[in-house]
Parts: sequence; structure tokens; C-alpha cells
Amino acid sequence: MAIGTSNENVEPQALAIESLLASSLGRSVSVTGSDRLAPWALTRVHLSAGGRPHPSVIVKWLRNHPAGFRTDPSQILTEAAALRFLAEIGFEHAPGLVACDFEAGVLVLEDLTPAMPLAELLIAVVPEAEAGLRSFAATLGELHGATVGREAQYYRLRSTYGPVDPVAERLRFLGADWRRTPSDLEALGVRLRGEVEAELHVVSDLFAEPGPFLAFSNGDAGANNFMFGGAGGRLVDFEFAGFRLAFADAVCLYVPGPMWMTVSDPRRTGVEAEYRCALSSAVPEAEDDASFGLGVAAAALAFAVMRLARLAALDARPAGDDSRAQMVTTLERASDVAEAHAVLPHLRGWARRAAEVLRKRWPDTDIAFDTTSYLLRGN
Repeated sequence: MAIGTSNENVEPQALAIESLLASSLGRSVSVTGSDRLAPWALTRVHLSAGGRPHPSVIVKWLRNHPAGFRTDPSQILTEAAALRFLAEIGFEHAPGLVACDFEAGVLVLEDLTPAMPLAELLIAVVPEAEAGLRSFAATLGELHGATVGREAQYYRLRSTYGPVDPVAERLRFLGADWRRTPSDLEALGVRLRGEVEAELHVVSDLFAEPGPFLAFSNGDAGANNFMFGGAGGRLVDFEFAGFRLAFADAVCLYVPGPMWMTVSDPRRTGVEAEYRCALSSAVPEAEDDASFGLGVAAAALAFAVMRLARLAALDARPAGDDSRAQMVTTLERASDVAEAHAVLPHLRGWARRAAEVLRKRWPDTDIAFDTTSYLLRGN
């Protein structure tokens, strides 16, 4: 019986899953059914053992994507190492690793049902969404607090799976074109003056040397990668895990990510306090307003600049495309974060000017959004 196939992703065969699980669990199991969790390369596999129901598992595999999206074998190695590291230090807010087949590019993970992605709860605007958002923020803070000072421990484990560059992992969040992006706007009249460039250096230096805020990250923090419900909340998707500036994860609480047009104000809702309290229990520097404010503002502005590398692609899209308004909103919110914490005045001013220029260039983006809640749109 085949679990199934699709044009984009080639799923593992049921017999291969049974064999992998038998080797890992030390007993025979049978696949009795499966539920494809599209659009991701995930399947919930139902099992039985000795004629009795066995807890289901999640099977995750590398994609077979023509554009090369999430096809790197190192992603599977990294996720396996990350989950083993978190289990080793006793961090309970991540799925357990059941089995892995690196040659086939397959991981078998603990099934977190009945928990649901926080993104779905936020979209549905259900009562559980607020509790889920607070739990998400607190869990990020707990992850960072639990892993500060453990960089060497993780990379010793990760290196047994193959080569890895810890320095590159610190800078991954910035993206390959981060340095060049601000100069791309000079043709539109948004000048890169010396003060802005100096603050860009402050930001990049903070990512290169996070000091007390160097912590473990799943590499893709967001409401879609946090499962909430049942026994609580769990972070998922550790394909790009590594040690980097903690606030690179927390930025999704402040600034719209790839899925979102707006996010709620974490200072007003108390979500920032949840994150900061959890982090400061292990990292006392997070209690310092200047250090914390610079960290979250630097991450927010770095993210906005990184997203702005898509300027040419956004310019080519038709009027009314949601991604344009999303980009403008991202720049504005990042500037708001820096202003709220009274840091990086020149860089936040540059971001604000960039947003104003893009609103004029794209008249369809001149929209007022309700920023009291999450709003899902485009990419």
C-alpha cells in the first residue's frame, strides 16, 4: 500500500515506514491508513501493533520541488539533531523524534494531535487564539532561556550529522542580500545616509555577536509552526535550527511575517510581557529596557530590510496584490517597534520613508489596517 504521491512531493511508501518503525520501536507495526497534511510534506500515519491501535505518527520527508524549495538533505539532518538536542536538555515543548532515515530523507515524529496550528486558531478568531498566542510567546522565551550557553553542546551533536557553520547560522536570518537591499531604494529617492549605514552596522553586529541573547532557534518561528491545544503548546519545524539572536524568533510577534498583513501589538496585549518574563528567568539582561528594546527593534528592522529584497518581484506584480501592502505594513510596523523602544532613530526613519515612497509608487497599498489582531493575506 502506498501512502500516496503528488506532483510536488513524493511520499514514502507504507512498507518503508513499517520497516523504519519496527527498527526504531523494536516491534512490528502496521500502517492502517494515512491523512495527507497538505500543502506541507507531511502525512499523519495511523498504525496498529499486534492487532491493536497504536499511536499515530507524523511522517515528514524532503520535497521533490522543481524550484529547489526545501530539498536540501541537510534540513533533515538539522531537524533530527535539533529534536535530539532538545530532548537531551529536557525541553518538552517540541515533538519527539521517533525514527529517521537520512538516506531516504524521512523523519518520523510524535503526532501532536489534537493540538492545532496557532495560525488556524488566529484566522478562525476563536477564544483559544489569545491563550495560544500567549503560550507561543512564553514558549519562545522558555526555549531561548533553556538553551542560552549551550551552543557548544548543540554543535557537537549537530557535527556528528555532517558539517555545519555556526557563524553562518547566526547570520541566516538576515538573508544573502541584506546589505545590498537599502541601496536598492536610492533610485526611488530613499537615500542611504551615513547615520543609517552606521545603524545597519549596529544591527548586523548584534546578529554576529548576540552576547547574552545567543540562543537556540527553530529557524522559522511563526504562528503556523506552533501547535496549541491538548497538553499545551509545542514548537515544530526545526529544519533551519541553530543558535542565533533570540529576537530573530520573537520578531514574528511584532512584524508581519510571510503569511501576515498585520499582527497585534504585543506591548498592548501583554504578549511581549509573556516572552520577556520567560526569557528573563534565565537571561537577566532581558530585564534591562535598553538591551531588550535594542534587540527586538534590531530584529524587526532587519526582518523588514530582508523582506525588502523582494522589491523587484513586488514591483512586477499587478496592482492590488496583497504582498505589496504587506511590505509597506512590515516597514511601518518595524519602524513603530524601534520608535516604541526609542532606539535606532535613523534606521527607523529610513524604514518609514521607504514605506511612504512605496505607498506613493503603489497607490493600491494606501490602506488602513486594524492592527489589533492578526490578519492573513498573501506572501
